[in-house]
Amino acid sequence: MAERFDGQVAIVTGGALGIGGATARRLASEGARVLIADINDQAAVDNQNRIQASGGTAAVIHTDVSVSADIARMVDDAVQRWGRVDILIQNAFSVVGGESRIHGTAESVEEADWDWGMSVLTKALYLGAKHAVPHMRKGGGGSIINLASVHSFLQEQEMLVYEAGKAAVVGMTRQMANDFGPDNIRVNAIGPVHIVSEGLAEMWKANPEGLEFFANQYPLRRTGTPDDIAGAVAFLCSSDASFITGHTLMVDGGLTVQLQEKFGLRQANYARQNPRTKLPG
Repeated sequence: MAERFDGQVAIVTGGALGIGGATARRLASEGARVLIADINDQAAVDNQNRIQASGGTAAVIHTDVSVSADIARMVDDAVQRWGRVDILIQNAFSVVGGESRIHGTAESVEEADWDWGMSVLTKALYLGAKHAVPHMRKGGGGSIINLASVHSFLQEQEMLVYEAGKAAVVGMTRQMANDFGPDNIRVNAIGPVHIVSEGLAEMWKANPEGLEFFANQYPLRRTGTPDDIAGAVAFLCSSDASFITGHTLMVDGGLTVQLQEKFGLRQANYARQNPRTKLPG
């Protein structure tokens, strides 16, 4: 199992931290040569060093997925370094200036923020496939994983841009699976929920009771980790999933399978039993 991606080349967008960081490490640990494509240069280099210290192979390229030329250059870099592309993990999504540009309704969202959101949530996935597929075809096949979300299916108020973009990811994944299946290129999506990445872990340190309340939402009674998602990604990229394409795998601790009426009652009871809990949000 340690070598199931031996000889393969993987590109991970947003591969410096969080889900992308864990995915880059997981694929490298199983033999892939990994190109970490990220806008956070120092964190990307840190993850590269971490992979190399564990005996893996990784390289870094500065990539802003809202810039078309960066995506083309990213794929070209992988091919120039290692001669092929077998795996494309389309994970990157950034928040500019530390504040989200994705909040708001159809009435309040600025047109520029809509355009930016669609560029990173949907257009980037189209362009990634556009540039990677010819190389995958030449190599006899490949695997593309698009990061969807629980927000692809369940909507939060005043989140028009993000919800629309993540819903589109599911449709794009199904379409790509149909288009590229004859070339032995499988295209799937992953639907994460609340994943406690490095930044969120720091936030929750100040409110562990709030995190416990948050975790109580899930049938498994815990929130997710980047490694939870990385394991699912590795499975879908592997030969164990060779007959799976066009699928969105929800890696959500069971969040989306609950009857909402009972779920609401459970949370209300939890809050009543733990009156000092500082609720998140």
